[in-house]
Amino acid sequence: MLHSKMFVKTKKEAPTDEVSKNAILLYKANYLYKEMAGAYSFLPMGLRVLNKIENIVRKHMDKIGNEILMTSLAPKELWEQTGRIDKVDVLFKAVAANENSKNKSNNEYILNSTHEELVTPIALDFGRSYKDFPIAYYQIQTKFRNEPRAKSGLLRGREFRMKDLYSFHIEEQDFVNYYEQAKKSYMDVYTELGLGDDTFIASASGGDFTNRFSHEFQTVTDAGEDIIYIDRDKKVSYNQEVVSGNAEENIKNFGYDISKLPQVKACEIGNIFPLETKFTKAFNFQYTDKDNQKKLVEYMGCYGIGPSRIMGVLVEKFGDDRGLVWPKSVAPFQMEVVSLHKEKSDEVYKKSEEIYQDLLKNSYDILWDDRDLSPGNKLTDADLYGIPLQIILGQKSLEKGVVEVKIRKNEEVREVKLEDLLIEISKIWQETF
Repeated sequence: MLHSKMFVKTKKEAPTDEVSKNAILLYKANYLYKEMAGAYSFLPMGLRVLNKIENIVRKHMDKIGNEILMTSLAPKELWEQTGRIDKVDVLFKAVAANENSKNKSNNEYILNSTHEELVTPIALDFGRSYKDFPIAYYQIQTKFRNEPRAKSGLLRGREFRMKDLYSFHIEEQDFVNYYEQAKKSYMDVYTELGLGDDTFIASASGGDFTNRFSHEFQTVTDAGEDIIYIDRDKKVSYNQEVVSGNAEENIKNFGYDISKLPQVKACEIGNIFPLETKFTKAFNFQYTDKDNQKKLVEYMGCYGIGPSRIMGVLVEKFGDDRGLVWPKSVAPFQMEVVSLHKEKSDEVYKKSEEIYQDLLKNSYDILWDDRDLSPGNKLTDADLYGIPLQIILGQKSLEKGVVEVKIRKNEEVREVKLEDLLIEISKIWQETF
């Protein structure tokens, strides 16, 4: 892609009310455009990163569920049926904004913060017989929550992207097996995203849904709002909320006193819940068993991952004082050709275009900074963008018959002969990433 065709410019300063590292860097690099507190539009490179995160999530979820897309609006009656309309403290409703709109329709709707109320009737429509189970649906969609503390960029928003999966089972062991399979799939997602080494499965409260533990996927970061007790040897952890401080109770529940484990700050990037019969009972979700008897579906689970929050966590984990630093799996481009030309008729521009076209022909995903800017501005922008490899060509290097290849994550710069560029780029990519 040509930079000149993206119609974005980097900024020297972020809005004064942005205090989080991820919001500041993403705004300055023009990955995001802030609409209001807790709500951001994704600009070309930001959307490319978000799409890559979601496609990684989708790849692993396709192995355990079927993708659907549910509506953002829900009839109030569904939320009234589950009794949650007056209990969920982040719930928005949608109403007509003015008199002209009210004259067309004065109906009120719920703007979904989560989709149990919609997915359960869908599953009920198809889960009539024991032969139809298990059932598992997932979606990737925008969610809305009346978040009171929307001051952490993508880590805590009022509008955000969410992958939510729901499963329905008629046998307990089948549910347990699926739940464990979901844990593995989640860790596979985080590993591919570059977060696997610092992401831990944390036992947490089941809340209003179950007496069992739920599980969170917590990534260690100083920007996290949670405190977890972490056992690195066992690669497990425990949310602070389940640590009673009573040694005997801890030993009974976990085999040892978890309150003695090291504490770290972490950010929740996923969770899985046993829902049991909370929603199947509300919708009278019954099936016909082998003996032709009607029975309630007794086991339901929900499984969430926040792709936009993950994007923020990646910035918090890997960003530095120069800008963003993306893992190869989600970077908006694999490489950036930084052309330090004086004008578009000179030899540097022409050779940069040739390099760009050669890399495209070899199936690399490339950004070419073809803009007429000073070398300093281009190099500063390249660091801010955080693309894994920078291929830098100026007049002096052209005269020597070389280019500089900069590896963004460690700032290493290698001088490569122009005639060997494709071979050396392939080696650097394989060795470094």
